[in-house]
Amino acid sequence: MLDVAGHAPLRATARAALLEALDQGWADPRRLFAEGRRARLLLDGAREALAESLGARPDEVDLVPTHTLALHGAVRSVARGRRRTGADVVVSAVERAALHHAAAFAAAAGGGDVRTVGVDADGRVDPELFAAVVGEDAAVAVLQHANGEVGTRQPVDDVHEAMRRAGVPLLVDVGASVGHVDIGRAGDVMVADAGDWGGPPLGVVVTRTGVRRSPDWPEDDERWSPGGVHVPMALAAAVALQEAVAQRAAADAHRRALVDVVRHRVAAEVPDVQVVGDPVDRLPHVVTFSCLYVDGEAIVDRLDRAGFGVGSGSACTSSTLEPSHVLAAMGVLTQGNVRLCLPHDVAAADVHRFCDVLPGAVAEVRAALGA
Repeated sequence: MLDVAGHAPLRATARAALLEALDQGWADPRRLFAEGRRARLLLDGAREALAESLGARPDEVDLVPTHTLALHGAVRSVARGRRRTGADVVVSAVERAALHHAAAFAAAAGGGDVRTVGVDADGRVDPELFAAVVGEDAAVAVLQHANGEVGTRQPVDDVHEAMRRAGVPLLVDVGASVGHVDIGRAGDVMVADAGDWGGPPLGVVVTRTGVRRSPDWPEDDERWSPGGVHVPMALAAAVALQEAVAQRAAADAHRRALVDVVRHRVAAEVPDVQVVGDPVDRLPHVVTFSCLYVDGEAIVDRLDRAGFGVGSGSACTSSTLEPSHVLAAMGVLTQGNVRLCLPHDVAAADVHRFCDVLPGAVAEVRAALGA
């Protein structure tokens, strides 16, 4: 498997923690009996561990059942909390589909509009252009830490500084970055995805002190995650993140070298191909290329039959195999798109074998299509 974006295999340590917590933390942590108190201790411990790994305080961390729900809720609640200041939501053109949808929903609910900031050929925003589009009357600005489809990292610190001067909160999607690279403080609100770092499906929202949020959903004891979260899942997510952070430097070096191999060999050995994304300032484990005269579904199927699981289309909507809105925004080739998102323990031999097989696979697909 060479594409684990958002759904990496569960780490062994996380699996062990999950199984143990199923026995020890099964109860409702809001209950006052012994089993409930034990579950509360486990949940508090998970939140503290996540906060430490994310550079936050435990009271700044909220847990949500999925990353998509976390993204939706964060955009909606920050926009609603700022409704007296403005109603427009600003997003980059290369945000994941869930954020484009959330921005449209939140802006419409407040009577505002979505302002979209374009990117360069590597998929990166210009901080000055981003600040100019935001102005001082937007409800919230949204920017990914790095693009999970092409790997390009964004100038988050520069944009955040401009947003502080403008008085507009910056919401940063760190879903593709956490556990793979150091994210720093990354804005005023961060939304992370445990499934991407080898934990179970779980969304993590960090809201820095001073950011106003107001939910637009019914009142619940758990204000930011109605109904609460599954305690064993939270504990497994925290254990997985601790391990990912501890192994991050070694995993970075291992996968970055293999991505370099893919980038160079694909460009040299496959005719009419475009390798996209920043070659240096990028995530260590993501690489995307597009092949002219090749259908995305056909090449994914052909590579799957050869034993390689890869992605195509937008990373966030790959099941539809629609042309990637990210690549379209970059102005690069969208046809025959192939995406690799390497797991932390990927075998070098598998990546080299992929590069050996790819040229023939592309040639076969082109021949079948009469290209």
